[in-house]
Amino acid sequence: MATSTLLDPSLLSPKFHELYAKAKDFIENDCIPAEALYEQQMGKNEDRWNVLPPVMEELKVKARSLGLWNLFLGHEYGQYGGGLSNLEYSLIAEMLGRCGIASEAMNCSAPDTGNMEVFAKYGTPAQKEKWLKPLLNGTIRSVFAMTEPAVASSDATNIETSIRREGNEYVLNGRKWFASGTGSPNCKVFLVMGKSDKDNANRHRQQSLVIVPRETPGVQIVRPLTVVGYDHAPHGHFEIIFSDCRVPVENIILGEGGGFEVIQGRLGPGRIHHCMRCIGMAEQALDLMIARVTDPSRRTFGKTLSEHGTIVAEIAKCRIEIEQSRYLVLSAAKRIDEVQAKNAKREIAMAKIAVPNMLQRVADRAIQAFGAAGLSQDTKLPHIFVNARYLRIADGPDEVHLQQLGKAELRRASEIVEQQQRQKAKKEQLLAKGSSRL
Repeated sequence: MATSTLLDPSLLSPKFHELYAKAKDFIENDCIPAEALYEQQMGKNEDRWNVLPPVMEELKVKARSLGLWNLFLGHEYGQYGGGLSNLEYSLIAEMLGRCGIASEAMNCSAPDTGNMEVFAKYGTPAQKEKWLKPLLNGTIRSVFAMTEPAVASSDATNIETSIRREGNEYVLNGRKWFASGTGSPNCKVFLVMGKSDKDNANRHRQQSLVIVPRETPGVQIVRPLTVVGYDHAPHGHFEIIFSDCRVPVENIILGEGGGFEVIQGRLGPGRIHHCMRCIGMAEQALDLMIARVTDPSRRTFGKTLSEHGTIVAEIAKCRIEIEQSRYLVLSAAKRIDEVQAKNAKREIAMAKIAVPNMLQRVADRAIQAFGAAGLSQDTKLPHIFVNARYLRIADGPDEVHLQQLGKAELRRASEIVEQQQRQKAKKEQLLAKGSSRL
């Protein structure tokens, strides 16, 4: 394992080593070779939204038989998951990033991962039975609907979708977009964030999270949205209107006003899962770049591309930045294991800022090395680049995390000043005595 030198071996369990070996073999020898067939079975145009490629179902059956299932759910979720630590899962998730279909094949893909964590952590027994169980089994897909087109959703307190109680029901009205996963034929349930108490003096108690079955009257699927031209079918990212949607009061999660607490608990681990996969995507982009520039048939000015100093330097930069990012991700994952996500905000923010930016730079260098081919559908590089750019906005834009991280650092100001004052006083004392003795 290439990353084992970064870790104290005692931090990795025997179970992890077994699952890692199985996952590596499954991803390299089953998932990656199946990607082309998956695309072929997807079909074209509108058919792309109505097809569940048979090869995916075959991969799921094999993954489950190998125990490579729901590995993102760690010790704290008991019988539901693989029992790995976040640190251990990060190493497997890095491999998942090397293959576009591997996460789904192992039932470890967003947004279902975060939604399963919500149901497992906050759901009632009835909610777990109805929704968590089929999600864990991989028989349905789900959506997390928070972002809205009419407000700056990077500040979640801005959301305007209304959740109004009428008797034994909640009535929802609002518009959401970039609701990932809506296009899947297996999508059966939305987790919808809205305001149930917009006049509450505490801005973080105005929101609630409710379960809305997809077939609920008043749910209008407006359109799929592209991400820099990619539609990401069959799951996609959709605009949805909720118009007088009625759901029973037992569909609320963690009670009225608990929405903000739930999403904070959901987003922390999810941000790190994305970063873990980004490391794998970056390694894949660098591999493609190295293979391209060392190809003896690719020669310019009498040399292979790899013999040009600029190319050599760019490859070195990629390696440095990937290793730096890996350290950040592993550090954040370890910190979550030690103190939980809500107390690891600093480490999560650093990884969330740095890693997608790193991936974007690595993918850009690889595209440049490929020339025109790097911009075409003949390589995965455009898709990797777009994923990197998308992740600089998804789960909170860079600017929000920079602001939070910067403020956290500034809170150390009084401590720094006090230390400086103590050192200054000590220095002046020693100078007055004219002595070097401490």
